Amino acid sequence: MTEAYLKSQVSQFKFPKIVRAPSRFRVMPSKFKIEITEDCINCGLCAELCPYGVFSRPKGYNFLNKPKSYNCIGFECEQNDFYCVKNCPTNAIKISYDSTYKLLGDYRWTPDLILATWIQSETGHPPKNRSIEYKVGASGGGFDKIHFKIDKNVDPIPKEEIDTSIELNRRDFGPKITIPIPWYGGGMSFGSISLNSMLARAIAAKEWNTFTSTGEGGYPPELVKYKDHIITQDATGLFGVREETIKYARIVEFKYAQGAKPGLGGHLLADKVTPEVARMREAVPWRSLFSPFPFHSVYSVEDHKKHVDWIKTVNPKALVAVKVSTPTDVDMVAVGSYYAGANIIHLDGGYGGTGAAPDIAKKNIATPIEFAIPKVHKFLLAEGIRDEIVLIASGGIRTAYDIAKAIALGADGVVIGTADLVALECARCGRCESGRGCPIGIATTDKELSKLIDPMWGAQRIINLYNAWREQLVDLLSKLGLRSIRELRGRTDLLYYER
Repeated sequence: MTEAYLKSQVSQFKFPKIVRAPSRFRVMPSKFKIEITEDCINCGLCAELCPYGVFSRPKGYNFLNKPKSYNCIGFECEQNDFYCVKNCPTNAIKISYDSTYKLLGDYRWTPDLILATWIQSETGHPPKNRSIEYKVGASGGGFDKIHFKIDKNVDPIPKEEIDTSIELNRRDFGPKITIPIPWYGGGMSFGSISLNSMLARAIAAKEWNTFTSTGEGGYPPELVKYKDHIITQDATGLFGVREETIKYARIVEFKYAQGAKPGLGGHLLADKVTPEVARMREAVPWRSLFSPFPFHSVYSVEDHKKHVDWIKTVNPKALVAVKVSTPTDVDMVAVGSYYAGANIIHLDGGYGGTGAAPDIAKKNIATPIEFAIPKVHKFLLAEGIRDEIVLIASGGIRTAYDIAKAIALGADGVVIGTADLVALECARCGRCESGRGCPIGIATTDKELSKLIDPMWGAQRIINLYNAWREQLVDLLSKLGLRSIRELRGRTDLLYYER
């Protein structure tokens, strides 16, 4: 790719406006809690010393404002001459971990990653607080142990010249679609999440000129106005799949399996099957719904081709994506999908899934995505068809660096899901499938709880997160000396594994 071509790619996209989208809750958790005791004499020394803006004192007054705990870098500051605790003349400043922070997350979605995602969703930029780890989690493996080699002798590329777009169709049939960022939103169905959450994702996808997926719960009429940016998913239960919704789509996705629960199909428990959800899924209210595994009409590549041909007959202008989990023969599955006529192969690894996915499935069945990507990439290269098919990966993509690592391992781009919900202030409590579902309105079908999500606020939070991720990708590509995200594909030589 020439420099002129890349500059033209960068200039063709208009990126959304970043608007601050503060937390909808009165107090947002921070990593550290700053307390000023009654021993404080309001001398203002802490405000003069702190370079992070934790303390401030209104001009002309002799009292301190409430400390901005979210700016504090905590105990890391002990080594600095300006450390507030050490310099306070009355020992009135106390620093501790915020009690809420300590309750957040798990080893993959650590408290730091959740806080970092909330900060990026509010501001549109990476966290300035260097004490918050926003690149990796603490799982002890996978992407958390893979890192980039940054060669200081490489001349950085000017950031305004870097292209982060990817093509979603490289075959000689079907429309050409290019998205400005190397990811789109994965399937989360009406019923698994609230309509307002779906609308927030759809609005953000439209603003970024990318896509999000309906999931397997049908196509609510409120989404139709965003149809150019919504993928119609056709899953094994065929819930809500109609010729009309297939015709809406620029991309139709067959979901053959989900990485978080391969071999189990989908499930939506009775408490969430409200009359509205049942009507959309053409089912009975207040009865649990289960998708079979697999499609009982597909047991061979020839059967699979009939599926692809069906979509192309109903909507000749649609691209076809094929979502599969990561069995040991996933490379053969990918080749079979290519010969069946698919445009996109979507590999879904075992790290994904919401609180509705059974832990025993998430942790014990599918191949980890970091093994599946290079295996499929290399096999497609050996078959001579790699540059004709788009390889998309998902299953635990949490950060901009996870995106970059998946691409360096051999993917063209990724699909994200949980990160969108964390942008909406999901705290990973794991109640997605219980009773009324999510208590803060994200993964629920309860009408009152659903009102807790304002779709426009939610869309702006997701828009902001995407911008922060793009900034990080551009910074990384610049340091690696690459002008395009496409140049990163398969560059395992730029990675190393932390022992």
